[in-house]
Amino acid sequence: MDRNSYENPLSQRYASRAMNANWSPQRKFSTWRRLWVALARAEKELGLPITDAQIAAMEAAVDTINFEVAEAK
Repeated sequence: MDRNSYENPLSQRYASRAMNANWSPQRKFSTWRRLWVALARAEKELGLPITDAQIAAMEAAVDTINFEVAEAK
């Protein structure tokens, strides 16, 4: 299964590759992770005990998604 393309019979026929990539599982989950990084930064600014190392670790894993483990759960 291609994680960089949205799988749907109509999208394969009528949408461009770029549009299919915008709706792909990879894009969806990496976007969620980018939101989590932004949330962690905001929480740190508000005084929560979040370190720069923790934020850097989150940023490093934004595009590294293990779909096999996620699907198994």
